[in-house]
Amino acid sequence: MARLIHAPTVIEAAGNKPKLIEEFVGNVNSKSAHVSIARMKSPSGWTEPGQTPLFSEYSIVLSGALRATTRTQVFNVTAGQGIVVERGEWVRYSTPDDEGAEYISVCIPAFSLETVNRDEP
Repeated sequence: MARLIHAPTVIEAAGNKPKLIEEFVGNVNSKSAHVSIARMKSPSGWTEPGQTPLFSEYSIVLSGALRATTRTQVFNVTAGQGIVVERGEWVRYSTPDDEGAEYISVCIPAFSLETVNRDEP
């Protein structure tokens, strides 16, 4: 059955600076465990701990640039580009450029604190 999502739920983000996560679909906002869809707005200089999630993450950058660092490569994903990080792959996201970034992320299955597997501080 179709459902209208009236507004996203703001989720607290990990990282060194405040980042806005607006979950439209996922465990919190729509009680959807199979997928999460969120709009991210991260400031210049934001970085989060590395993680080895039990979900695949698909991101599309709308503005600015998102950096995804894996064990073997560094990807600078700019506006109009996307990136896929597969389940079980270590990754650390950041937005080092002056503009920061706005992007959409889709996680399958849905993001959860229990399955993100962040590195210890």
